[in-house]
Amino acid sequence: MLFPDYRPRRMRQNENLRRMIRETRLSTDNLILPLFAVPGKGVREPIDAMPGQYRLSTDNLVAVAKEAAGLGIPAIMLFGVPGKKDPLGTGAYAKDGIVQQAVKAVKNAVPGLVVITDVCLCQYTDHGHCGVLENGVVDNDGTLDLLARTAVSHAKAGADMVAPSDMMDGRVAEIREALDENDLAHVPIMSYAVKYCSAYYGPFRQAANSAPKAGDRKTYQMDPANAIEAIREASMDIEEGADIIMVKPALPYLDIIRSLRDEIDLPIAAYNVSGEYAMIKAGAQMGWVDGEKVMMETLLSIKRAGADMILTYFAMDAARLIS
Repeated sequence: MLFPDYRPRRMRQNENLRRMIRETRLSTDNLILPLFAVPGKGVREPIDAMPGQYRLSTDNLVAVAKEAAGLGIPAIMLFGVPGKKDPLGTGAYAKDGIVQQAVKAVKNAVPGLVVITDVCLCQYTDHGHCGVLENGVVDNDGTLDLLARTAVSHAKAGADMVAPSDMMDGRVAEIREALDENDLAHVPIMSYAVKYCSAYYGPFRQAANSAPKAGDRKTYQMDPANAIEAIREASMDIEEGADIIMVKPALPYLDIIRSLRDEIDLPIAAYNVSGEYAMIKAGAQMGWVDGEKVMMETLLSIKRAGADMILTYFAMDAARLIS
């Protein structure tokens, strides 16, 4: 169809016409809110690089969880920032660890809210890597049992879903087996299957104090230049038992989300990460962009690319606009 027989503007003349043919719709059902749990009481510590985000003690985190649920957000993702760190990241799988405490508190206060937990060691190790070190190198196989122990401890505390973000080879299978052996077969795994070694994580690393003390994460997180590898990573995690596949970051990797959507039939999550959030916030604070409009356009683009769910620090702001 060509002009003048076809005039696309006919269907753009008013909002109701535009609504009738809208192809992609963003809903609160698509949103997951990440939260940072810290020890203590009454703690609401601003994160400088992420305006509007805070490190929260359990009491304040519960209050935010209640507010999120009231806005129609179906799930939160919990990250722990412990008071002490050590080489083996023992706080990650401690029975009374900060995430375990936060899970129990949230499930007690807001039982219907889905609580997902990040399963990784980087926030808990004193060296900042996502696995244990052997002679200065991340020991893939030596890390797997600790990740499984972490996932089981989260699930026993009441987590509805666990989300390994470490990018160790074989960790989904190890976690699935451990959950099943502990009568936790009902707990799904959201795998950070396609996690790139990205510069967009900077504000998160400030928030969680999780930057590596030496070296980088290029030996386990994916090369930003690679796309075909994303299909292999996702396929491997699916074979190992993943229930949801995640792409992280989201905005610079919309092509990856789209290619996975075309290749796999599992639900796909995308993480609108801290750097993406911080750039929009900074631009809005400077008056260079309309923060709300850019936020909603960004989230819509992630949904349009094929994501079923979006982890985003904008979740509550977006939910207020959607409602």
